[in-house]
Amino acid sequence: MNEHIQSLPLEDVIGDRFGRYSKYIIQDRAIPDVRDGLKPVQRRILYAMFAEGNTFDKNFRKSAKTVGNVIGNYHPHGDSSVYDAMVRMSQDWKLRHVLVEMHGNNGSIDNDPPAAMRYTEAKLSKLANILLQNINKDTVDFVQNFDDTAMEPMVLPANYPNLLVNGSTGISAGYATDIPPHNLDEVINATLKIIDKPDVSVDEIMKVLPGPDFPTGGIIMGKAGIKQAYETGKGKIQVRGKVEIEKLRGGREEIIVTEIPFEVNKSNLVKRIDELRADKKVDGIIEVRDETDRNGLRIAIELKKDANSEGILNFLYKNTDLQVAYNFNMVAISDRRPKLLGVTQMLNSFIMHQKEVVTRRSQFEYDQAEKRMHIVEGLIKALSILDEVIEVIRASKNKADAKQNLILKFDFTEAQAEAIVMLQLYRLTNTDIIALESEQEELKATLNELSRILNDENYLKQVIKKELKAVQRAFKEERRSEIEAKIAEIKISKEILVPNEDTIVSITQEGYIKRTSPRSFGASGFNEIGMKDDDMLLTYHESNLQHVAIVFTNKGRYIYIPVHQLPDIRWKDLGTHISQIVPLDAQEQVISMITVADFNNDTKLMIATKYGMIKLSAMKDLEVTRYSKPLVYMKLKNDDIVQTIHLVTGDEHILVITKFGMALHYSLSEVSETGLKAAGVKSINLKENDEVINTEIIYPDSTLLIATQRGAMKKMDIDLFEEGKRAQRGLMVLKELKLNPHFVIGAYVLTADMQYVIYNENNKKDGFTKDIRKTDRYTNGSFIVDDKVFGTIHALRVNSIE
Repeated sequence: MNEHIQSLPLEDVIGDRFGRYSKYIIQDRAIPDVRDGLKPVQRRILYAMFAEGNTFDKNFRKSAKTVGNVIGNYHPHGDSSVYDAMVRMSQDWKLRHVLVEMHGNNGSIDNDPPAAMRYTEAKLSKLANILLQNINKDTVDFVQNFDDTAMEPMVLPANYPNLLVNGSTGISAGYATDIPPHNLDEVINATLKIIDKPDVSVDEIMKVLPGPDFPTGGIIMGKAGIKQAYETGKGKIQVRGKVEIEKLRGGREEIIVTEIPFEVNKSNLVKRIDELRADKKVDGIIEVRDETDRNGLRIAIELKKDANSEGILNFLYKNTDLQVAYNFNMVAISDRRPKLLGVTQMLNSFIMHQKEVVTRRSQFEYDQAEKRMHIVEGLIKALSILDEVIEVIRASKNKADAKQNLILKFDFTEAQAEAIVMLQLYRLTNTDIIALESEQEELKATLNELSRILNDENYLKQVIKKELKAVQRAFKEERRSEIEAKIAEIKISKEILVPNEDTIVSITQEGYIKRTSPRSFGASGFNEIGMKDDDMLLTYHESNLQHVAIVFTNKGRYIYIPVHQLPDIRWKDLGTHISQIVPLDAQEQVISMITVADFNNDTKLMIATKYGMIKLSAMKDLEVTRYSKPLVYMKLKNDDIVQTIHLVTGDEHILVITKFGMALHYSLSEVSETGLKAAGVKSINLKENDEVINTEIIYPDSTLLIATQRGAMKKMDIDLFEEGKRAQRGLMVLKELKLNPHFVIGAYVLTADMQYVIYNENNKKDGFTKDIRKTDRYTNGSFIVDDKVFGTIHALRVNSIE
């Protein structure tokens, strides 16, 4: 052999080879034929079993024998791929009507593997015989097998629309297919409708074929998706398992799953539900049990007393395969190429195939009947001149001579002469003559019938309809899947996801936050909170795991944290820094925290800044669904910072105290409600270089406590401050001194005796507010410390007495 080497670009060679490979796996491996709904491996398995007589009316045969026959004669691939395809055709949770009956372990809905093929036995199902019926009557084309030693069919006669009945799934190069199973009775009704009215609309088809019918049942939601798929070949539906709520003793309930979505692995579903229970992703589930037995599928989900069964069920629909999306992608091989087909195109292709099959079968039967009629006519003619025929045969030398003499003397044909010389003597009785005449009449009727089928299109359709109805009567079953017009909305309440447990939420000035069980809080005592030496408790709240914590910073941003997501830490241990939960900017500090049970209320936030801005915003504006970063609650100008946040109704009165000792009293009704990102309005008219120290809510019989940097503290009745208007300068609360004047470093409105602490750089001094003497507005108060000894005071802190 002469060597011939070609120099070709690699991309050309790879492109050409991959193109051939793609064409092969699209046409001859992964995508089903629109006519019989089978992939090549499935067709070869069914034909091999049929050819070997391994049919429904015979005994079961070892699966390994069938697999060996298939790979030896028709399908030159691995035995496992053939056996897997054979097993799938026997699994009643994968196919709406199985095509192979199997004895032994053929897998399970838990995706357990089947027993090896040497242990299982199989034969064709009764319905598979319908696919192969009349295959030996020249109904379909045959081609040579891979080694030219046998012939195999290119397609099966398929006397019912198997592609829609059993569906298909497959992936090839550039193409994939997902065709759901349907109810045979409904599919045949749709086919009959199209035969009668070829231009029938999808809406009319859906009156008899409302949607898929999965072998595992379930609830199909979304008729719009079904209609879109039936029109275009692509569409999306939701498939939900069928469940019921059972009552148990003691007021408890149990969710019972009796049907699961198509192609969902039951054991994985049970495992996933149990993982959600163990990880406490859902509250209220005690135990998950797989109680499936020979009577049917059953998953029991036992719930706690007073658990919200509907809410838990909705959570499972959203977070497990108890509800899945099914995407139609109805690709099939039509005219030797892959096409995306709607249901009308699929059924029209099947009808065209049936017309060809019935026509070819009728032609075959017509030719056979015509040949037989010719023989019968010759036999009847021979029997009418029997003596002369016998005489000619007796005078002949041999069989060939006898045939020749009969042809020459009586004008018989070759075929008739052959039948006469082969005639047995008992056939010469009078009974046989009558039988031949009767057969002649039957043959005439048969030929007339077949001729009508071959020459009358309408009669051909009637024959197809009659045969479809026969299949329908023999194999019709009740629908298993329910269909709902719309996709149900899944609403999950917070109570399902998070247990209803009380907790204590605390945060320190340095930003260390935690939640603590009431038991740990009670055991440690209020003063034993865990924090750093130079830190102090900012606030704490009795809350619930179902609440939300809102942490405000001085940069006009807030952090939204569901309480159950906070770290659960003992009261005496240090919390987690807020920046480890959500990143903060440099110099950004925590100034307040609230916990919220319900955002839909009339509560408002009063926000006041260092440079005299104020705003009111609705509490409901704080609620968000995405909270991975800080969110803005007030737009700040220049280097302004937020100092004070209070929860209000909007009708309260406030007192604004500044560093230079100015105090302004006015009603919050003067401040209009604005959105979160607004900058607010002017609260007080500040002198040059002055700044707001605090903005406090005032109450009847309350007092104002202030501290100065020189260590003086004074207490005044709120009645001393007459109500003014927003944005005014206010009244003086300190006596003016030209030399070493006092500046306010802290101010609080008091409603009861409270504990105070004053700080300098290195020291602190505490006491009780009841020990501070009340004065008028025109004094500088009493010196609590000697500033020459204690140092300049830079902060005042007031806490309730525990």
